Amino acid sequence: MPTPPHPPTVLARIGGFILDAAQARGVELPVLLARTGFDPAVLRDADARIPLAQENALWDTAAELAGDACFGLWAATRIRPGAFDALDYAVRTAPDLLSALQRLARYNRLVHDLASFRVIDEGTRVAVEHGFAAPGLVPGWQAGDFTLASLPVVASQMLGQRVGALAVEVAHAAPIDARPYVQAFGVTPRFGAPVSTLVFDTALLRRPLPDSDPGLSRIVTAHADRLLAERAPGGMDGGVVAQVGQLIGERIANGPPSLGEIARALHTSERGLQRQLEAQGTRFSELVDRVRHELAWRYLADHRLALGEVAYLLGYAEPSPFHRAFKRWTGMTPAAARREGPRRR
Repeated sequence: MPTPPHPPTVLARIGGFILDAAQARGVELPVLLARTGFDPAVLRDADARIPLAQENALWDTAAELAGDACFGLWAATRIRPGAFDALDYAVRTAPDLLSALQRLARYNRLVHDLASFRVIDEGTRVAVEHGFAAPGLVPGWQAGDFTLASLPVVASQMLGQRVGALAVEVAHAAPIDARPYVQAFGVTPRFGAPVSTLVFDTALLRRPLPDSDPGLSRIVTAHADRLLAERAPGGMDGGVVAQVGQLIGERIANGPPSLGEIARALHTSERGLQRQLEAQGTRFSELVDRVRHELAWRYLADHRLALGEVAYLLGYAEPSPFHRAFKRWTGMTPAAARREGPRRR
């Protein structure tokens, strides 16, 4: 019988953020905790995650107890740098707001299993669509409002001036009072849209950011890529293959781990682990190759990383073995692949 899929999760730190916002609005935290079952002790682990259903319960219950139908919009104004760890730092070290939005789309899975962003360059305008990458599931009212409103809030903080949207479409029904939405976005939204969308001026998004730091940006995005590889290395199947791929992705920058190292991490023998992998139609060396292959594309998409840095982050001692491996994978050199731009998966 196939293993049922795990319920979607979000970073537990989001729950902590909601608690702080609710308390600032006068909500009695014991009541909120009792009604949602959220245990603040989980926040001691920076990597802990909570069920998506619990996050939605926190948002909706906090809004109810605060007596604020626009609690999500208000909570977005409380975002500060570092609120969501690697995702936040990757976004805030981008050279411009367009790159920041593209990084948001790329790394958002670090904090949310289902939420997705599409950044669509329409020439003079850029549209950012937000929804869930799962059929039949949509963001909750408060959570969706918070996510949309956070984009101009963070953009304004990064640029040092007010950033408003040219147009806004919200997937949920119209509220009784739309004025908080006008205040949050600078325009009156269209409600009941098929997908929530913000539209920005391209020239504004391409303006260089005053505090951009290319060196720090490379470090932060490389770290975020490693974390992303741990969560979804190469789109691998579930079970032992996914577990091994996660461990390889976590360790690859220090050189490819050995089968024995991974077996010890999984509390099994080398022979037993190899048998499990072979039962799934793969071998350990093939998984190392797959993780490197996947990460290579991600690193090459970031033009601020030199090819030598990409080789190093993939665990190669020097660039030439990486070049040979990449040509074996793709039939082209890393430089040629970078010139062609991102591939379509």
